[in-house]
Amino acid sequence: TWESPADSSIYMTLLLRPEMEPVKAPMLTLVMAYSVARALGEYEGLEVQIKWPNDIVINGKKICGILTEMSTEIDCINYVVIGVGINVNTKVFPKELETTASSLYLETGHEIRRSTLIVSVMQYFEEIYQEFLEKGDLSGIREEYNRLLVNRNREVKILGIKENYHAYALGINDAGELIVRKEDGSEEAVISGEVSIRGPHGYV
Repeated sequence: TWESPADSSIYMTLLLRPEMEPVKAPMLTLVMAYSVARALGEYEGLEVQIKWPNDIVINGKKICGILTEMSTEIDCINYVVIGVGINVNTKVFPKELETTASSLYLETGHEIRRSTLIVSVMQYFEEIYQEFLEKGDLSGIREEYNRLLVNRNREVKILGIKENYHAYALGINDAGELIVRKEDGSEEAVISGEVSIRGPHGYV
């Protein structure tokens, strides 16, 4: 089921037509996640973090989720669609979501004007997106993204198609892959489309 009280949250979609190789498109998820984190970080008292690659969390609970889809040819992108959902003024969550989801209202104690937040997100996105297009990777935001990464320097559970295992998250590289150190000491670059990341005992 989809829980979405009327007039309470932000659900928006961006349509992009970037001129780049299709292999680089997944990095746009991280560009948007960082943009949302920067916008939410403007609200006093909020410690905003990113759960790689596409969730924004505050106090260990999910505030925002991002999904990216695309249409491609062999060597070019027709378009990329980025969907963003932010829990803004939601006051109550179903019992099954209470431990993992929250809203800006619940975290700040007051309602937030959604249109103002959208403007802030888009201003950050336009700036960061342009830098991404110029550099061709995430080198411009990697250090700051890693600073906000809730998984960084923590044990994580890698849920893959073929295997599940525990590892130690080190941060992302310039391509947006999550670098993890496995139990045998080897390091591996994890690709977001192939695995899911969880904390060893729960959501984060």
